[in-house]
Parts: sequence; C-alpha cells; structure tokens
Amino acid sequence: MANDDLSGTRGADGSSVRVVDLITQSRPSVSFEFFPPKTDVGEQNFWSALDELALLKPDFVSVTYGAGGSTRDRTVAITKRIATQSDLIPVGHFTCVGATKDQVREVIGEFAQAGVSNLLALRGDPPGGPSTPWEPTPDGINFASELVELIKSEGDFCVGVAAAPEGHPGSESIDQDVQAMLAKQEAGAEFALTQLFFEARHYFDFVEKCQAAGVTIPIVPGIQPVTNLGQIERFAELSGAQFPQYMHDELIELDESGVAQRGAENATELCRELLAGGAPGVHIFTLNRTEPAATIVRNLGLDR
Repeated sequence: MANDDLSGTRGADGSSVRVVDLITQSRPSVSFEFFPPKTDVGEQNFWSALDELALLKPDFVSVTYGAGGSTRDRTVAITKRIATQSDLIPVGHFTCVGATKDQVREVIGEFAQAGVSNLLALRGDPPGGPSTPWEPTPDGINFASELVELIKSEGDFCVGVAAAPEGHPGSESIDQDVQAMLAKQEAGAEFALTQLFFEARHYFDFVEKCQAAGVTIPIVPGIQPVTNLGQIERFAELSGAQFPQYMHDELIELDESGVAQRGAENATELCRELLAGGAPGVHIFTLNRTEPAATIVRNLGLDR
C-alpha cells in the first residue's frame, strides 16, 4: 500500500462515501473483488495486485470471506488496512456462518473503527458447500435479511447484498430468490452484487423479475473472466450457474494463455451487452490476478 490517504473512504466534507451513490452515478461503476491470501507469498501478490488495479481508479473494492467464514479474521484485517492505508473505498464482506449475534456486532464495531462504512451482508454457505443443509448457530443469524437489519441497527452503514441470477443452489426456485431480494431490500439493503454468470439473459431476466416484485435497489452484475477451464467449471457448479457448452468447446482447444485471452474477450463482450442493456456497472472477480481484470476495463474504455 503506497500511502495513508483516506480520501477514498471520506468525502471532501469528511462524510463517508456510500457505494450506492457510486453505483447510481451517471457513468457505469467499476469495482474489483479479491480473496484473502493464505500464505506470505500470497499476501505479497495480493497487495501487488491491489496496487496495480488501483491505478484504474475503481469505484470500490471488496475482499471475500473463505468458505464457511474460514478467513473472517484475515478478511477483516485486510479490509481495515485498505481503509486506513489507501485511497480505495473498501466494502467489507460479512457472513452469518458460525457466528453469534454478539460476534457479528463485534466485527461491525471493528469495521466502524477503521472507517469502513460500506458492508456486503451475505448469509454465506455452510462449511460443506452451498448445496448442503444450513446449520443454525445458537444465538446466530439464519438469513441475510436478518444480517442486513442487524448491521443497519448498529450505525449508518451502506449495506449491499448478494444476488443469484440463475438461482442459489439452496433455493427451491428463482421466485424464492426474488422474494429473498425483496426481504433484504425491506431490511435496509441499498445495492446488490450478483454471483457469476456467463450469459446476459440470465441477468436481465432476474432483474426484470426483481423489479416486477418491487425491488428497486441497483443490481450490479458480477463478472468472472475465465483463466482456467477446470476451475471455472467448478466455480459454476458450486454457485449454481450454467457454464455454456459452446464456451467449453471453444476453450478446451486452447492452451493456458489462449484460455486467458479468450476469457477476457468473452467477459468484455458480456460486459458490453450488460452495460448496453442498462446494467449500472460491472463488479469483476479478480482471483487476485491483474491482467484479465485490467484488460476488460481497458477494452470497455472505463479506465480513468
């Protein structure tokens, strides 16, 4: 991290910048998602990637929790460091998995002390994966809408939530996911970031259903550029997304560099279609790699 400038988390008048205002501005928003490193080498790569992508001036960045909340402490520490030692606007990820309400309040307080005023409230997946049964934590939280409500009760936070355009693996139907989105909005959510998907129609169909049900918050598409075919197919299976057969057939013939190049091209084409259709911006899952994300942003002409 190059400096201690806090201008990214504070407005010119000293007030907190709210991510929803960045998403609803006149130009499309650009944001990046990173995952917390597990080793010293990984941590060096993480900060290098963050610094490099910061040059593109993203509207905000986020750092994920590991499966089952396994990286909670590291995620919170990294998010706090971004808030206090850079001019980037961090969104703190939050899950309900394995945490009591008091533990959740404690983490909210840590974020607040560091000046992190934008949080992403996720129910999170069970340790066994998204398709396994949910296991309630005594005196814990069972739904993302409850987490949103708790965060809002603890201070003036701008809270985002997750959306699953093709349906969450644990849901019975898309309609159930739409009703969950409505419940999260009613609890105080102000924006949503989607899980990965590969065809624009899934996003537009989901947004249309949400709007028909009364959802008015902006829904930002989450974009995962393909860099490794086996990896992306695992991600798709875990998230409940369909990885198109034509993409598989195209990429299976390419070497590693060819997959990454074509993956960035496919993601760029998807983003263009989404933005042309009215999506408010793009949220790019980086996997802590800079080149695919940077290529997409430059291809779109959204670098600033």
